[in-house]
Amino acid sequence: MTEAPRAHLDLQPADERTALGERLDRYRAIVAGALASVTWPQASAPPLPRTNMTMAGIVRHLAWAEDRWFQGRLLGLPMPAPWDAPGADDPDAAMSLGIDDSVDGILDLYATACERSRRAMARFESFSQPAVVASFGVGPVNLRWIMVHMIDETARHAGHLDVLGDALSAAGDSASREAGTPAVGDRLEGSGTDGASD
Repeated sequence: MTEAPRAHLDLQPADERTALGERLDRYRAIVAGALASVTWPQASAPPLPRTNMTMAGIVRHLAWAEDRWFQGRLLGLPMPAPWDAPGADDPDAAMSLGIDDSVDGILDLYATACERSRRAMARFESFSQPAVVASFGVGPVNLRWIMVHMIDETARHAGHLDVLGDALSAAGDSASREAGTPAVGDRLEGSGTDGASD
């Protein structure tokens, strides 16, 4: 079950770890809530022309990004499954869906990756901790950079999820109407993305 994001974060966070951790967790919850609010046919369908982005593919990609930065870069560990398969450790490949994928399966994949990231962060007292593996052919980023990057990455894709949800709703959510449930856009409305930028 996905926990709904709180209406407001701490207005005066006590420290950097609290501020960055709460902000990232807020966007993680918004992302998970968006995917949990749709059916698999909706989650796996690209509703916009000229892009093959899907809601499920975006969340799957974010699971990869969590593992890429916290496990692969910060800790220098081999990428966990499913990213350890040949060709899987790639940002575009991570958006691809398999025949066995499902909303619940991708939500579990994402939740597990986020929890690994939290444990990795908790291992270090300082956000100045450099990553084990270098990036961009230059040198290692530090934990602070990773946290800010993942807030940026997750917030950007939360916006994409909003747009895809609106597109599904505008196209006519016939399955939801037949089932007597709210349209996709109505379900996403309470996800908290509007208040996140206040």
